[in-house]
Amino acid sequence: MQDFLTTEIARAGLAVIQALKARGYEAFFVGGCVRDYLLDIPVNDLDIATSALPEEVLAIFPHSHHVGIAFGVVLVTHGQYCFDVATFREEGEYDDCRHPQWVKFTSARQDVLRRDFTINGLLFDPTAQVGNQLIDYVEGRLDLDNRVIRTIGDPDRRFNEDALRLLRAIRFAVTKDFQLDKQTYDSICKNAHLIAKISVERIASELNKILLSPRRRYGIELLMQTGLMDYIMPEVTALCGCDQSPEHHPEGDVYIHTCIMLDLLNDGSDKPTLSLIWATLLHDIAKPLCKSVEENGRIRFFGHEALGAEVAETILKRLKYPNSLIDDVVYLVKNHMRLMNVQNVRDSKFLKWMAHPLWKEELELTRVDCASSNGNLENYHFACEREKSSPVIKQLPTPILNGRDLIHLGLQPGPEFKTILEKAYDAQLDGLVEIKDEAIDFLQLRH
Repeated sequence: MQDFLTTEIARAGLAVIQALKARGYEAFFVGGCVRDYLLDIPVNDLDIATSALPEEVLAIFPHSHHVGIAFGVVLVTHGQYCFDVATFREEGEYDDCRHPQWVKFTSARQDVLRRDFTINGLLFDPTAQVGNQLIDYVEGRLDLDNRVIRTIGDPDRRFNEDALRLLRAIRFAVTKDFQLDKQTYDSICKNAHLIAKISVERIASELNKILLSPRRRYGIELLMQTGLMDYIMPEVTALCGCDQSPEHHPEGDVYIHTCIMLDLLNDGSDKPTLSLIWATLLHDIAKPLCKSVEENGRIRFFGHEALGAEVAETILKRLKYPNSLIDDVVYLVKNHMRLMNVQNVRDSKFLKWMAHPLWKEELELTRVDCASSNGNLENYHFACEREKSSPVIKQLPTPILNGRDLIHLGLQPGPEFKTILEKAYDAQLDGLVEIKDEAIDFLQLRH
């Protein structure tokens, strides 16, 4: 623990605790900071629990202020760090899976017993002698050692108090590489419907942490197994059992294919972006809607890219993601099949693809899509080699010709202008023309 206590944030938190204890109050580090220290994870955030009442905390730290009056939470600043200092409290029954009917201030033990999971219920007294610093009322240290996520007390009660805990349990299991205790797991399955009472913004925040973890596949599998996915993204649930042609997808149905892809993202040279991860999860989201079976038994999914982009947009808007992320995911889903033709496209089209800000994500999506199915990476490798031999383009060059040039040639402005200019620009990108006169000659030969 000495290494932890020598960090700047711990020293600042220690100063706050010492100030509280000097006036006769109990005070401890609590929750995630204690958990992460014991897991040998860097601690970047500290919470403090104390017997001091909010007004007493405010008197000791006059420049602090309330951030949760009803819950006895005061924001205390020490140097460059800010700490939530919360009075020990008990809470009454919950009406809405979010807010208790009443709150009363209590002892350290009772404060721990109302928390969510045992691994988050540990107290640490940095002023105590080594060996006596950790206070554990709920066998949280044992669950840390056994890598188990277990609720404090009755899991049904904990999840009815705050249904977001259903997702938090899965998030901790995923990001900390833990397993869910059986009673806790069974209760999540039983109470999965409660997640519908939680705001989509809070749900999205937990989903982001799950998806950004290297164990994202495990997270998606837990969401499916517990039934939470039915209430968060039923469109993903529909992927399970959506069969594909064995010759193209020997790995199995669309759900299995997607799970394998989520795993394969870890093999890339760069850490996957949230946009790429979402595009991977949703790239085939419309296959159940587009599925058709030919007379010979071959399964087809005509147009699933375009419809998938629409469905992906609907899902992400429902979860209130920012437009920038939605636009990126829609682009990737819509175009995730086009590199299958990369060996036949002209330079002009390929250069346009390369110039797009999401080109690297598109390449990676192609890699994991092919690797997770028939394993044929020929088009992916061809695209990579073609990229190496293509001009380095951070942005496409300015077109040689514009609308005024067409007017000077005697053409009347109209809908055909766009088509003519695109042909001239493609010729420019293909290296067929380099100056304006050559572009004009090129057009005159074709019109």
